[in-house]
Amino acid sequence: MQLIRGQHNLRPAHRGCVATIGNFDGVHLGHQAVFRALRKKAGDYGLPSTVILFEPQPMEFFCPDQAPARLTRLREKLIHVRACGIDRVLLLEFNQHLAGQEARDFIQTVLVDGLGIRHLYVGDDFRFGRKRQGDFSLLVEQGSEQGFGVESMDTVCHENCRISSTRIRMALEAGDFSTAESCLGRSYQICGRVAHGNQRGRSIGFPTLNINLHRRVSPLTGVFAVRVQGLRDEDLPGVANIGTRPTVDGQGLPLLEVHLFDFSEQVYGRQVGVSFVSRIREERRFSSFEELKIQISRDAAEARRILGIA
Repeated sequence: MQLIRGQHNLRPAHRGCVATIGNFDGVHLGHQAVFRALRKKAGDYGLPSTVILFEPQPMEFFCPDQAPARLTRLREKLIHVRACGIDRVLLLEFNQHLAGQEARDFIQTVLVDGLGIRHLYVGDDFRFGRKRQGDFSLLVEQGSEQGFGVESMDTVCHENCRISSTRIRMALEAGDFSTAESCLGRSYQICGRVAHGNQRGRSIGFPTLNINLHRRVSPLTGVFAVRVQGLRDEDLPGVANIGTRPTVDGQGLPLLEVHLFDFSEQVYGRQVGVSFVSRIREERRFSSFEELKIQISRDAAEARRILGIA
């Protein structure tokens, strides 16, 4: 999959494609259905399939304190998009210029002059351009004039409910990993690089893999039974905490800490995936490290039970 970072990196060779635009947070089954339709249409035209993404996501630009928690950060999103067989991603920086661009100018400069699109898939509620003035009707009108087709995405449902990133966030918040998995088509997973920590876990007998989430807000908080991918051929079982560590300092961005059972290797710098199986409890503050140690022992025992480990 080719990644084109910014409109300024578009070249004449990139003209001619079938495209879709969106956040595609989570790359859930609804998004995957769009990508399948995109690839089929691209095959019909003999053109590359192209996904247009924004970074940051528009809500994160306009209202960073109110933006919803990301299901996937950019690196994870690109991995899932590539797995769907997409040929190209155009990644546009969502900045003041793009936010203030007239909708018709966006169509002309990005879609027509930059990409030379032949067909475009968007949601029927898709809005774009300055003050969100651009919509599906404008795209249809401009497509008729400029020579490209426009098609709305079909809604994909699970148990008679529309699959959406919002629904998945709500399921994760409720600890309903079954619904999240049904909507995603896979277990919910957070990926990241193992970083050095303050060694507090090791000092109380529970060394952890520390993984920075690179998010202002986490879609999950609490203690979970997990399985970790990327360190061995098989998944490794463990117990994980996501939060701000109130017993330690209670400040800063949320951190993912994973204690792997019967594992003592040094894996700093390795990329891992953490798949969430079940929530054990909410994160809370303890009056002492000794009390915290006792609770972690209980959490570890419960995670072993959930994961079927003797």
